[in-house]
Amino acid sequence: MSSLPVSEPNVTAEAVRKPSASPQYEAYLRTQKRNQRAIRLARLAVFAVLLALWELAAERRWVDPMLTSQPSRLMRSFQELAFEGSLFHHTWVTSLETMIGIAVSMVLGSAIAVVFWWSTFASKVLEPYVVVLNALPKVALGPIFYIWLGDRFSVYGMAIAISIIVTIMMIESGFKEISRTKLKLMESLGASRFQMLRMVLLPASVPNVIATLKVNVGLTLVGVVMGEFLSSKAGLGYLIIYGGQVFQMDLVMVSIMMLALLSVLLYGIVTIAGHYALKKNHFET
Repeated sequence: MSSLPVSEPNVTAEAVRKPSASPQYEAYLRTQKRNQRAIRLARLAVFAVLLALWELAAERRWVDPMLTSQPSRLMRSFQELAFEGSLFHHTWVTSLETMIGIAVSMVLGSAIAVVFWWSTFASKVLEPYVVVLNALPKVALGPIFYIWLGDRFSVYGMAIAISIIVTIMMIESGFKEISRTKLKLMESLGASRFQMLRMVLLPASVPNVIATLKVNVGLTLVGVVMGEFLSSKAGLGYLIIYGGQVFQMDLVMVSIMMLALLSVLLYGIVTIAGHYALKKNHFET
């Protein structure tokens, strides 16, 4: 007696498809998408209206275009500077100084925060100095950096001085917020402090490190521009000072516009990298 072939259960994509969302939930999602599109369009509309008002005010001489410039003149200045290549050179100088400043302040600040976590004695001794340095106006250090480091490296000194203290405080604060229960459990199992640092503290600090990076983008850019104001011979801060000295408001405005674009670009890069790091370390994004 021949046996009939046993047919495999017909498992199709239709059968394993996830249950569809309710109509009410789909309507809610459509409403949320419409709201997001409306917010983006409203932002663009506000920007366009501001530019139009600025141009109109300068054309009708409601304001003096010598003092305020105007969008059409900015576009001409941008095209001239871009064609010469000087604008991109100065933007690249500021970008490089900012990225190096962020990297150095993050590495040094994180290392110092680890030292504070590792040694309670060191933390108690040095914490008042950190508080004082955080409250100190960093621009007052500009002449010192210029004398010690020269006109080029004083820019890095100013950028790192502004961002490293915040890095130390934010990373150390993140260490303190991590569950002590896990650390006590590891300690009871005989783990060393290095193992606790490597297995618990550093992986759990990923969201805090990303938040610190986002803060440092703005702070380091401020420090770089301040350093370029004081001593540099290149960079967007230098262009702003030079434009103010020769009364070329177009040059000043174009440099500020490039600074805004640079800050948006750097923040976007950090956000995308942070999203990838959170996903890789199994954090909610």
